[in-house]
Amino acid sequence: MRLRRYVRARSLRYMAGLIAVVLSVVVLCLPSAYSVQWPGPTLNVLGDSGGQPVVKVSGANTYQDTGKLLLTTVSANGVPGYPVSNAEVIWALLDSARVVKPREAVVPVGQTTKEYQAETLKDMTSSQDKAVKAATSVLEEQGVDVSKLEVSMHVDDIGGPSAGMMYALGLIDELTPQNESGGKTIAGTGTINDKGEVGAIGGIKLKMLGAKRDGATWFLAPKGNCDDVVGHVPSGLRDVQVSNLNEAYDALVAIGEGRGDELPHCTVD
Repeated sequence: MRLRRYVRARSLRYMAGLIAVVLSVVVLCLPSAYSVQWPGPTLNVLGDSGGQPVVKVSGANTYQDTGKLLLTTVSANGVPGYPVSNAEVIWALLDSARVVKPREAVVPVGQTTKEYQAETLKDMTSSQDKAVKAATSVLEEQGVDVSKLEVSMHVDDIGGPSAGMMYALGLIDELTPQNESGGKTIAGTGTINDKGEVGAIGGIKLKMLGAKRDGATWFLAPKGNCDDVVGHVPSGLRDVQVSNLNEAYDALVAIGEGRGDELPHCTVD
């Protein structure tokens, strides 16, 4: 009765506006067809994750490095298992540190949560296997005995292939006596294959923001991503262009020795 009297006491225009507001709120709360991405956590591959070493080595001598090698990530909602509302999408459009993309540009149409998780786990495992093979080749070139080497890698809640280069650098660093980083915090990203070639990845602008946020002053970027790097490097972060693992390792050593200014920036072809 009270509701009926309330409605009768209001004009048609007032009620139409009220209904529009209610419908707008409902629409904002509905799941969106878009995906929102932002700088994800970084992880020091020379350190621990969940109480376990990220790179665990047996069958060879290991050495401590006083610096950090950060793998970088992108966090996302609007992917299977992580829904995002229309309101969150609108908020993200107003935030320069977030990127909004159509969901189908990020994941295949119809992909389930189980399929998504299985794919990211498979990509991560493959990336780690390739990183070990590529790093082993570089270590053999440096005269390190890897005949009894056993390696396992452990990360929490990080999937996909884009940490391959940093996994490989971390393994090389642990098995060589040189303090490669010189105590600096160096971040990077890039896929790796069995030949040690570094491949382009997605979300590099966000990954550079995450690196700067977590204290990195250097960022190793795949040559294939240079078009996205130029003009988007955060103040205080220095990019270095690399195309293979040997170049990435040489850059790491140069930075640690204070010769980083000699290294090549990304350029636009």
